[in-house]
Amino acid sequence: MRVAVFDLDGTLADTAADLIAAANGALAELGVAARLDARAHRATAFAGGRAMLRAGLAAEGIEMPEEQVERGFPRLLVHYEAAIAARTRLYPGVEAALDALAARGWTLAICTNKPVALAELLLVKLGVRDRFAAVLGADSLSVRKPDPLHLTETVLRAGGAPERAVLIGDTVTDREAARAAEVPCVLVAFGPEGPGIARLAPAAMIADYAELPDLLERLIPEDTKVAVPKG
Repeated sequence: MRVAVFDLDGTLADTAADLIAAANGALAELGVAARLDARAHRATAFAGGRAMLRAGLAAEGIEMPEEQVERGFPRLLVHYEAAIAARTRLYPGVEAALDALAARGWTLAICTNKPVALAELLLVKLGVRDRFAAVLGADSLSVRKPDPLHLTETVLRAGGAPERAVLIGDTVTDREAARAAEVPCVLVAFGPEGPGIARLAPAAMIADYAELPDLLERLIPEDTKVAVPKG
């Protein structure tokens, strides 16, 4: 069995606008006047909730903000859950690519640093939850990406083996998790860093989801017992 493991935020779906809206709601509850901008802070959104709060507090000129970050983080999650798919959309071509991979015998899974309950909710809202054999989030294990166990356990729970798996992601966190797990990594060129993510030297990159099915077939052909050399 071959397993294609996907990151979620910035890889399958553009979640930045809803994440930033949630962060701004939490900042308002903290009494912070500064607000994050959906365009200027796009990359920060994909770095996580605490990173967004730190950016807002820094814009306010608040030093040593960690106490406020920890106070604001649960409120950010509440805001996010309430409007998790208000503006979030799958990237173009995602559903067609998932269909093509499934038709070729690939098992699909999700490995994300988003809390698993929110990941499950978002996938349901986007109408694609039933396509994935396993979904692991930041709190599914005692570790998360870039720890390789997060990735390898996702593969195992999907019914596969790491030597027949590929990770599709968008950040250095995905690249390092794949490297540590000795799993090939495909990075998307339309994520938060754009084409500049090529600096991480992944096994391959895609600029469009239409490229993915054939690319994965080349990385791990159906009739091979062992994956091609990792990149």
